[in-house]
Amino acid sequence: MEFLWMLIIGFVVGLIAKFLMPGRDPGGFIITILLGIAGSFVGGWLGRQLGIVPETGFGQFALAVVGAIVLLIIYRVIAGRRAA
Repeated sequence: MEFLWMLIIGFVVGLIAKFLMPGRDPGGFIITILLGIAGSFVGGWLGRQLGIVPETGFGQFALAVVGAIVLLIIYRVIAGRRAA
């Protein structure tokens, strides 16, 4: 059940990351959502490993948003180099 919630939260996180980082993405909307899902997993895992956020709550959600934004920045840098 936790996996399903991580997917749903990841979808929302991807939307928020796209909203906070507007602009053209090399992969488009779908890639941004997938990066949001990955950011949710990475942010949740990292938060639990470092013990900086509780298992649930706003702290984990915020960390997932930060994780998605970081992944989106990395993706833009890598995909931007390939396009140029």
